[in-house]
Amino acid sequence: MPAPKHFAVGDQVTHDMYGLGRVIGIEDGIAALVDFGSAPRRILSPYAKMTKL
Repeated sequence: MPAPKHFAVGDQVTHDMYGLGRVIGIEDGIAALVDFGSAPRRILSPYAKMTKL
């Protein structure tokens, strides 16, 4: 199993389903709050579909 990814507020990310976004909040080890333009979404750890740019 790969190590969990770590994101920080302000990181630009891409998500397989939602596209480009920016991290606007972190719930440590649980989820990242990401603004994808249309609406913020909680992306749960381990962030399998999300990649930091």
